[in-house]
Amino acid sequence: QVQLVESGGDLVQPGGSLSLSCAASGSIVSIGAMGWYRQAPGKQRELVARITKISSTDYADSVKGRFTISRDNAKNMAYLQMNSLKPEDTAVYYCNARIDRRGGSVYEDYWGQGTQVTVSS
Repeated sequence: QVQLVESGGDLVQPGGSLSLSCAASGSIVSIGAMGWYRQAPGKQRELVARITKISSTDYADSVKGRFTISRDNAKNMAYLQMNSLKPEDTAVYYCNARIDRRGGSVYEDYWGQGTQVTVSS
C-alpha cells in the first residue's frame, strides 16, 4: 500500500505564486516518474507536469515557463512551483506516483486526494 498526500493549495490572485508538495509513504521500493495533474470543474483531468527518477521533465504547453516540477528522491517527495498564475489554472491538483516493482519491469500508479488551487479574478 502506498499513500500520497498533497498540500499547498490555496486561494491566490492572478499573477501570484503557489508551491505544492506531494509526500509518498508506504510500501515503496522505487518511485519512477511522478507527476502533477489537474481537473477543473466540467473538464477532464489533464497532465500538468511530470518528472522522472533522474529528473527529466515534461510540461503541458499551457504551463511552460510558469510552472516548475521537482523531486527529492531521498524524501519521496515531489513539488510544483507555480508562478504567474492565471484564472484558468484554477483546479484540483493531484499528485501521481509510479511505483516500480520487480526491478522496474512492473509498475503501479497511485494518486493523492487532491488539493484545491483557486486563482481569483
